[in-house]
Amino acid sequence: MVVLDFFPILLTLFLGLGLAFVLSRLLTRKNPANLPKGTMGWPLCGETLALLKPHRSNSMGFFLQQRCSRYGKIFKSHLFGYPAIVSCDYDFNMFILQNEGKLFRASYPTAMHDILGKFSLLHITGDLHKKLRNIAVSFITVSKSTPSFLHCVEKFSISMMESWKDRKEIGFHKDIRKFTLDLMVNTLMGIEPDEPVASKILKLFRTYMKGFVSLPLHFPGSPYSKAVKAREKLSSTVREIIKEKEKEMNVEIARKEDFLDVILSKRRLSDDETVSIVLDILLGGYETTSTLISLIVYFLAHSPVAFESLKKEHEVIRRSKEDGKPLDWEDYQKMEFTINVISESMRCGNVVKFVHRKALEDVKYKEYVIPSGWKVLPMFTGAHLDASLHENPFEFNPWRWSSDKTTSKKMMPFGGGARLCPGAELAKVVIAFFLHHLVLNYRWKIKADEYPVAYPYVEFQRGLQLEVEPAEQTISKKEEAWN
Repeated sequence: MVVLDFFPILLTLFLGLGLAFVLSRLLTRKNPANLPKGTMGWPLCGETLALLKPHRSNSMGFFLQQRCSRYGKIFKSHLFGYPAIVSCDYDFNMFILQNEGKLFRASYPTAMHDILGKFSLLHITGDLHKKLRNIAVSFITVSKSTPSFLHCVEKFSISMMESWKDRKEIGFHKDIRKFTLDLMVNTLMGIEPDEPVASKILKLFRTYMKGFVSLPLHFPGSPYSKAVKAREKLSSTVREIIKEKEKEMNVEIARKEDFLDVILSKRRLSDDETVSIVLDILLGGYETTSTLISLIVYFLAHSPVAFESLKKEHEVIRRSKEDGKPLDWEDYQKMEFTINVISESMRCGNVVKFVHRKALEDVKYKEYVIPSGWKVLPMFTGAHLDASLHENPFEFNPWRWSSDKTTSKKMMPFGGGARLCPGAELAKVVIAFFLHHLVLNYRWKIKADEYPVAYPYVEFQRGLQLEVEPAEQTISKKEEAWN
């Protein structure tokens, strides 16, 4: 679990942001009269401290609530050292995302480039972004329904269930992070969890993630500095794996084909690009997928009716399998309520609170003008918890997805436009298969008064400690036979 001494670190950070603030004030021309309303906050730090103040991830937080109430869903501010437009308006958010590369482009803080790498999909633009994203999408699209991938997901899920068999308490968030990383390392590079290199990658990735969600204070021993070094070591590890695979390809050793095999066989990417795309997918699988599963477990613990409905759906699916056969793509397509639970957890839990964009030119939107060079922050939380879009928006209600077929058009948990998350559908398959075994094998309750906190990344302060007990139906011997 990531623990931050939040405000002392932030105050230190903004000493460094002071120069950026002064320069932006000098370089920014006089504000036009038709800017959205809002305030620019304190000198030097603007309103960044208020924006990043931790709060429940299933709430908007005081910063957004107060400013939306005072100024409306679109307002101006000064964030991350630059003048900015903040949007909690769904239509404007979609306008921003759909005009990627035309009117707006990704504009993450410069310090993130060191930790993400030169070719990360998060910040590269233009033809290079299109090329790397298309490669990721093509592999994921093919992989998500193949028997080999589905079998792998189920095998890892059952292994996780078995590891809890004699335990009464578990640290769920930590365990599920290991599950998702082991699965992705296996899928991407063909590495089994018991191989030494798997433990090495897990350790490095934990260090990397602690720095990824920390502040960019680059001094020896800081989480950020450790993360930059961890990424360098991760890159070296992937390069070593690439060399081994190239040797195996030359002698044509028979083995299961993974993502790296596919990439290397086509020779379309440089080694740097290959390493970066592997680490990007690992980042998504490790952090966002595991966090979403944790949110689902949290919400189900507070909604017994939803839990029972979910369990009944999976009992029907399990009874339809002859001789305990593994799940397949047709089974996944029957998991309608499961997908509703996943979607509602994304809407309520807000794994990704906002993204960073910048206006490439003066942009006119309705009565507003967004000046060229200004930061633009589409706040997904604002749209997901908007009472004008979702009835009783703070209520966890998976059934809304069945009763209102337009719900999916009112949220954007995976972003949108040219930067729509390439692994979105793959993540849903992984989560659905994991939930199948979880609800059929266990019941749980949250041990302490815990809730998901937005930092703005989502974290559980105690690691989501659960008290677990076996459900009526346990893993059958027939299932173990094909595992």
